[in-house]
Amino acid sequence: MTCQSFVLTQKKNVLFLRSFTIMVSVWVITKPNLCFSSVLSSLKALDLQGHITFENNEFASQDFGNQIHAHPLAVVHPKSVADISEIVRHVWQMGPGSELSVAARGHGHSLLGQAQARGGVIINMESLQQGQEMQVYRGQFPYVDVSAGELWINILHETLKYGLAPKSWTDYLHLTVGGTLSNAGISGQAFRHGPQISNVRQLEVVTGKGEVLICSQEQNADLFHAVLGGLGQFGIITRARISLERAPKMVKWIRVLYSDFFTFARDQEHLIAAAKTFDYIEGLVIKNKTGLINNWRTSFDPQDPVQASHFVSDGRTLYCLELTKNIYPEKADTVNQEIEDLLSQLSYIPSTLFMSEVTYIEFLDRVHASELKLRSKGLWDLPHPWLNLLVPKSKIQHFANEVFGNILSDTNSGPVLVYPIHKSKVDNRTSFVCPDEDIIYLVAFLSHANPSSNGADSLRHALTQNKRILDFCGVSHLGVKQYLPHYTTQEQWRTHFGPQWEVFVQRKSAYDPLAMLAPGQRIFQKAVSVS
Repeated sequence: MTCQSFVLTQKKNVLFLRSFTIMVSVWVITKPNLCFSSVLSSLKALDLQGHITFENNEFASQDFGNQIHAHPLAVVHPKSVADISEIVRHVWQMGPGSELSVAARGHGHSLLGQAQARGGVIINMESLQQGQEMQVYRGQFPYVDVSAGELWINILHETLKYGLAPKSWTDYLHLTVGGTLSNAGISGQAFRHGPQISNVRQLEVVTGKGEVLICSQEQNADLFHAVLGGLGQFGIITRARISLERAPKMVKWIRVLYSDFFTFARDQEHLIAAAKTFDYIEGLVIKNKTGLINNWRTSFDPQDPVQASHFVSDGRTLYCLELTKNIYPEKADTVNQEIEDLLSQLSYIPSTLFMSEVTYIEFLDRVHASELKLRSKGLWDLPHPWLNLLVPKSKIQHFANEVFGNILSDTNSGPVLVYPIHKSKVDNRTSFVCPDEDIIYLVAFLSHANPSSNGADSLRHALTQNKRILDFCGVSHLGVKQYLPHYTTQEQWRTHFGPQWEVFVQRKSAYDPLAMLAPGQRIFQKAVSVS
């Protein structure tokens, strides 16, 4: 591109952003401010198949992060997509004379109020799925049609009845389809199949104008790509068509340990590049963990019990490689040899090889078992100051040396995940943002905090540690991107999206011109009349 053409392009983009601002400002000039009582009355007058509640809506001001609590004016419990369209169109037609915003809430697993709407309208998406059945289609390219309010665990149970299952998962399955598709949905299968947003064939979306549109790669393609990873900014996903594959009944579940990050990362990269490899590949950082091997014995069998009994994890920084191999009936006799061949290519600590054989559903729903234990102890509804990062491969060693070596004191407040995925498995037309390298590492600090503590398990300590990590990434120019991002200024969002920012703004103008959707993301602010 010549210097002159670059300057012209920049001028056009500036003009577009100005015109978007002017368009919203026109609303400010021409629309009168609506009083609270009239807004309330208009909502109560809506003819919905479901219902709206104006009291006892505290649940809608809470989420898994348990740090931000923004109370809505109303919660809609829809029974149909028409209900969602009606409420969104109603708020859209009010214009900026109303301060109302709209946010879709799934299972409440957001971290920092992303699915909240202070003084606005929350759409309880789990109410929608109660009136919509899943439909499984078998054949050469099987898929399932599901409500966006459906939990992934329910999809797994239903598709397994047909010997099928979705290709890509999250580590925790008690999340809604709409919620994960609005972010990305990444787990240990992503190296092969990409994140969940790479395994969607079709969507039904309610835009910020209340329009109900079907979109796919072939139909309304720009909207399709916009809402995938779009953080709820362009529309509310109401239904999705998810690709399926043949499901195993059993899996071999394997864990091994490393004492050196370089070797650990090299082996992970080798496995994700191999033609014949494992079906799930994730890594964890384990620091200053007491009795690690003994804890594993409750679910796994050591392959060398004597040597394993002598292994000491106390006071060490270790790296765990977690793997699975699917077991199909026709390959049951050869799967152990396949695993042995694959493991022979790795350089883990030999005495730390542990294996288990479990059902496919037991493995995929493994986090829920931990959830039940934590709930029984009252430890689930704590603040969760999570930090999820996407680190380019070229910087991961530098990142590990400083963060795992110096900043991270221990991993006793929650797991720290680190594993690579291929960028080629992510469609760059979607709104999902990641570093511009062929291999990207997801690094996830999944801590919980004790709200009454002032020590190493306190919320303040976790937030301080998160800030130190982010500051280091910034000062060192590592090119890191946040996954499940959270920023407080539009300039920070502009930096996050980089070259994709202008496309993001254009899509916002096209599909949610009033900027009334998903205000909890804090990307755009609805222009409100002051007259």
